[in-house]
Amino acid sequence: MGKLRIQKYLSEAGVASRRAVEEMVLAGRVTVNGQAVTKLPCFVDPAADRIVVDGQRIKHRRAEKVYFLLNKPRGVVCTASDPQERRKAVDLVPEIPGSRVYCVGRLDVDSTGVLLMTNDGDLTEYLTHPRHGVPKTYVVEIDRVLTAEQIDRLKHGVYLDGKRTGGAAVRVLRKGRDRSLLNVTLTEGRNREIRRVLLKFGVKVKRLKRVAIGPVTDRGLKIGNVRTLRPSEVNQLKRCGTAPMGPRRSRGRKEKQ
Repeated sequence: MGKLRIQKYLSEAGVASRRAVEEMVLAGRVTVNGQAVTKLPCFVDPAADRIVVDGQRIKHRRAEKVYFLLNKPRGVVCTASDPQERRKAVDLVPEIPGSRVYCVGRLDVDSTGVLLMTNDGDLTEYLTHPRHGVPKTYVVEIDRVLTAEQIDRLKHGVYLDGKRTGGAAVRVLRKGRDRSLLNVTLTEGRNREIRRVLLKFGVKVKRLKRVAIGPVTDRGLKIGNVRTLRPSEVNQLKRCGTAPMGPRRSRGRKEKQ
């Protein structure tokens, strides 16, 4: 096979997404030929090198790509390990022998909705990196009515952590005296972005549900259920950003709503 970046090799071996592998390396969880690897880039020869993750040797076999859509319930976490031992999203999808399935992006423990689960590192990077502009749509229940000015600020972006957000498409679905229902579409998706932006306005999110990732929606999929994506849906996902999916060129960022 020759020399490969360790992220690519471990992703293809079904260990985790490329970004997750980067975090594993920086945390000192990966060794190559008995030596801890803590810096990137790192190149390995799968035919010659002994590669170990969390004490388990990784034997390369190119895993068949699988794609599941989970309608995540509240109280389920997207992390692979959880000190509080809450239910994990990865435990709600079928187990794939010889491969690990991981979450594409994140939904926080209190959020519900569609979550793509796969062992395809390239598709994961495409769907989560903000430069690809893949839309994710949420239905958000809040504890008041937004003003026209607040909606305008949501659409044009506000500052979080010293950097302006990419803005959002916002549509009011329903409004009342003590609560409103919004349809919000993001193409960026920073860590808990919707909750944090609304909190800057003094607005509390009562419920948040992701209803679509690109063209794939929660239609017909009940909370807690999972299904396999159709090949046509996978192909649509690979084309739903600002440009079709191509070779990976740079590191992505997490999203978590």
